[in-house]
Amino acid sequence: MAPIGDDKINVLLLENIHPDATDVLSSAGFKVETYDGALGEGELAERIPGVHLLGIRSTTQLTAAVLDKATDLVSVGAFCIGTNQIDLQAATKRGIAVFNAPFSNTRSVVELAIAEIIALTRRLTDKSRDMHAGIWDKSAAGSHEIRGRRLGIVGYGNIGSQLSVLAETLGMSVYFFDIADKLALGNAVRCSSIEELLESVDVVTLHVDGRPGNSGMFGEAEFGRMRPGSIFLNLSRGFLVDHVALRKHIESGHVAGAAVDVFPQEPKRRGEPFESELRGLPNVILTPHVGGSTEEAQQDIGRFVASKLRHYANDGNTSLSVNLPELALPERAGTHRLAHTHVNTPGVLATINGVLAEHGVNIEGQFLGTRGEVGYVITDIGAPAEADVVRVLLDMPETIRLRQLS
Repeated sequence: MAPIGDDKINVLLLENIHPDATDVLSSAGFKVETYDGALGEGELAERIPGVHLLGIRSTTQLTAAVLDKATDLVSVGAFCIGTNQIDLQAATKRGIAVFNAPFSNTRSVVELAIAEIIALTRRLTDKSRDMHAGIWDKSAAGSHEIRGRRLGIVGYGNIGSQLSVLAETLGMSVYFFDIADKLALGNAVRCSSIEELLESVDVVTLHVDGRPGNSGMFGEAEFGRMRPGSIFLNLSRGFLVDHVALRKHIESGHVAGAAVDVFPQEPKRRGEPFESELRGLPNVILTPHVGGSTEEAQQDIGRFVASKLRHYANDGNTSLSVNLPELALPERAGTHRLAHTHVNTPGVLATINGVLAEHGVNIEGQFLGTRGEVGYVITDIGAPAEADVVRVLLDMPETIRLRQLS
């Protein structure tokens, strides 16, 4: 199915998204433009008119001001896990479907966390630095196995829970804290508070989402509660952690090492200067937001999110949408599809069906879903909707967006 009246669906992919995404969208007949870096708010606002499908990663900020200029935008793909860089409320009010990749790079992030826990516990960063400087320091001082050590996971979602399983197979004891009621896997121990966790473990790693309430969740008080000589990791969100406080506790020796992959301010493009309070510290691993950046993960993300964008553009499928009701109505041969996004109020479906009945339009299949303040209904009809039917549906006060698909 392709949108009626659109000679070409225009796609803009930013931030060096994997080429497989381009292949998936181009093979559907869409016109795809790619850009290696992120765009700032002003740049994106100028570029976005005429774009139907937008693909971004974690750096591009899709604000309400940008969406005001996105008169043709139908859907956004976040080619990553998080969607906090997108104003979801503003997108939803405009009937713009948002998709992400909640599972595709889980393994990559977990493997990096495990590697960094081992590297920091063995102080491999210091050993490597000395060797490059021509210093031979063969000593076991400060170097430990991870077997038998206690790992504390803050956030027990897809990544945290998989890390829990792998860490336990390596002989670690796992503790976790999550505000939601999560099932403990293996022998993991649930902590009743983050304070309990911090006082119990040797390694603390953050794996929480990007909701605004998590901003600044880890600072002076939390580092102070960690056991002396503990290790800290953040492969989650940059704005969670007070880096000034982290530097202070590393310099004092209270925190023995740290690995940080995400930062409050990150360069928009590869090669731009990087500044951080954490540069130059011993036994600290800094990586440029590459937790999910393996070739395997990026390829899978590229295919997964691009497929979601393609299916939504072509047949209105919203499976795994972040912000719209999740609907997937199977295609019916010889039918034509209407996709109607509306304010979730009683009687909308009856009104739509009344309009179709008044104009002699036969309904072959229909599926309605609601999510918060938004409703979404897919209707397959026996013949293309005539202009007066479309006009009446568009003029309904509850209508947010109407798309005709054929």
